[in-house]
Amino acid sequence: MSTPQDLMIVSMDVASSPPVEPGDLSLALAGAEVIDLLGARAVTLDGDRLVPVAGPVTGDHLLDQAASALADQAPYESVEDWLWRRGRNLSSVYRAGLRATGLTAVNSPRWRPWVTGEPVLLDSPERGAALARWTSGEPVLSALAAAAGISGERGEGAPSAGEVTDDAVATVLAAVHDAVEELQSVRQRKDVEQAAFDNIWRA
Repeated sequence: MSTPQDLMIVSMDVASSPPVEPGDLSLALAGAEVIDLLGARAVTLDGDRLVPVAGPVTGDHLLDQAASALADQAPYESVEDWLWRRGRNLSSVYRAGLRATGLTAVNSPRWRPWVTGEPVLLDSPERGAALARWTSGEPVLSALAAAAGISGERGEGAPSAGEVTDDAVATVLAAVHDAVEELQSVRQRKDVEQAAFDNIWRA
């Protein structure tokens, strides 16, 4: 199990209000990849620059794909630039990954089998492990979930999220938070512009 996969499962399993935006989730997933690559020693941080380390692989297809996508020449890539480049439509990639590994299925009404609905999570050890990590208040997953807009309850008696103590991980989490805020600002600005445009035609 990887942190991005855990985050994807939690995003599908925990009811959030308002619903999680795919763009916000994609940025958080890209940050989760970096955090796992740091843990696997496949990349290091030089300031805010991602410096790949030759050799280590994770054994996870999508994480290894992410590692191979890292810029491998100086001045390398900043965490922020990576989030925007790698994060494009990444939630769709991880959603497809869950389907490919048999962790989700598409729910079709029995009386209309030709109509396909949203993918739903199946009971699995992977789902159980992701939710256990969420409900335990594990700091990294909690911080990524918060950045993505996952706001569901953890359940009675669940501990609050702990503090992230690793400086490199904290740097990545801060970059994810800033990127999500920037995306939300862009989204709000477009909404205002569209509303103004609509008002002109109603005048």
